[in-house]
Amino acid sequence: MSGGGAHAFVTLVTNADYAMGAKALCRSIRRTGTAADIVVFHTPAVAMDALAPLAEFGVRLVETDLLPLSDAFNARHARRNVHAAAPFTKGRKPAFHSPLDNFCKLRLWQLTDYERCIFIDADALVLKNIDRFFAYPEFSAAPNVYESLADFHRLNSGVFVAKPSDETFRAMLQRLDAPDAFWPRTDQSFLQAFFPDWHGLPVTMNMLQYVWFALPALWDWPSIGVLHYQYEKPWETDHPKAEALKPLIDLWHAFHDGSEIPDIASLPGPTTSERAG
Repeated sequence: MSGGGAHAFVTLVTNADYAMGAKALCRSIRRTGTAADIVVFHTPAVAMDALAPLAEFGVRLVETDLLPLSDAFNARHARRNVHAAAPFTKGRKPAFHSPLDNFCKLRLWQLTDYERCIFIDADALVLKNIDRFFAYPEFSAAPNVYESLADFHRLNSGVFVAKPSDETFRAMLQRLDAPDAFWPRTDQSFLQAFFPDWHGLPVTMNMLQYVWFALPALWDWPSIGVLHYQYEKPWETDHPKAEALKPLIDLWHAFHDGSEIPDIASLPGPTTSERAG
């Protein structure tokens, strides 16, 4: 399935909102000068006109259905059930968020023409060349740090390094849909259970946006490889933290529009007095 290279960046688009995110992400990846492919998984719910803007970045579009999971599994992981069992208390998930869609990330392991893939959520930007992380082992991910250092024990699946394998994919499906299995943070909970000895990527490979105001001492623009807009999305018009995150939102719009993209290393950092709105 590859375009001839050994490596690919992979993302997932499940609706028109994430298609907007993918446009900014794909532009940011291409600007790093990488020779790796960009693969965009998209579900049938996404209209082709929403994906059309990605053509200028030379991406490979791969349509994917939801995983072949049991009706009982799908019922347990419906939006209302997941959010009731594991409510999001730190931020707001957008109305377009659908937990079952998240499991489509596992399709990455079916891209067996590639030796290594780096998955990046469509609500992220790549701010410098990160090709060296293709050499990291499976399974590598950054810690889910955005509020305190206590978060280091848990991975965030918005960025990860993996080795495609049909055998691994089959094993995942079997483990995923075990009787009564429930994954409260969907793919994130599952991947941490499936790869309990996961390798750590630097926190800068998945810098979560809340670090800007929650842990400002960790923020260093020149070191950030991937900026991840967790919870509220920068394209939302009723963004409840828009004031606190304005520099990050403005940066996303620059990448989305392709105009006046600043020199990242020269951007001012957060101040310790900034707090969430």
